[in-house]
Amino acid sequence: MSTSSFSAAHNQASTLYLPPGSWQTVLDCLCEHFSAIGREQWLDRIARGRVLDGDGAPIALDLAYKEGLRIHYFREVPDEKPIPVIESILYTDEHLVVADKPHFLPVTPAGEYVEQTLLRRLIRRLDNPHLVPLHRIDRHTAGLVLFSANPQSRSAYQSLFPTRQIEKRYEAIAGALPDRAFPLVHKSRLIDGEPFFRMQEGPGVSNTETAVEVREKNGDLWRYGLYPVTGKKHQLRVHMTALGASICNDPFYPHVLKDVEDDYANPLKLLAQGLRFVDPVTGEQRDFESTITLQW
Repeated sequence: MSTSSFSAAHNQASTLYLPPGSWQTVLDCLCEHFSAIGREQWLDRIARGRVLDGDGAPIALDLAYKEGLRIHYFREVPDEKPIPVIESILYTDEHLVVADKPHFLPVTPAGEYVEQTLLRRLIRRLDNPHLVPLHRIDRHTAGLVLFSANPQSRSAYQSLFPTRQIEKRYEAIAGALPDRAFPLVHKSRLIDGEPFFRMQEGPGVSNTETAVEVREKNGDLWRYGLYPVTGKKHQLRVHMTALGASICNDPFYPHVLKDVEDDYANPLKLLAQGLRFVDPVTGEQRDFESTITLQW
């Protein structure tokens, strides 16, 4: 495996420095360290080259254990449930890939999702192991996601986000707010909430900001344009709830819906609709628009 190929593969792998112990082989260590994964599974992964040494080479079954040895392994979820949605690729060049992510598809591997993620699907479709997402949107949210396709230019595109050189435009459908004057700007301090996967507003200096406008009215439901200045986890979902209009079909806000199954006919009505920025490599104005529409 070349250095560049290993570097790209390493982005998709987890890393373990072998802990102290008296094991004879790396295999023995992995079996005990990850007790939830059976020995047969580790044997299968090693046979398929899914466990690598520090140089990115597949390990041998009898590789001797050594404390501190660096091992890379690829997470796998047995019998991973297919997600019956299809992503679209809107743009690609040697530096960038712009994808339209459907609702319910995670951007990157996490928890029960590994292969059924936008990143893994695009790597397979484009045969480019160097792909790395430049930002994230929630699994429940649909819309635009930018990927770096080239490690050499990656940092230039990554810098667009923390320096706020990229304009993000979202759309949401939520309850009517006839008593509020629009457009408005909502600022608050977001902190970790309960349960652990939620966020909430708390006291202190604001660390989030969202501009909100009304685009269309349809009885008790309105279509809103949302312009996040900052990019905190669940920011738009929390801000709309704070304004008194939680986004339609939100399983987390204002309350967590327990044991809810993904309802593909009734997704969260939130869309990452537009991205605009000056390309840091070419100097061109970039303006991307999602092809997904939110239905009433």
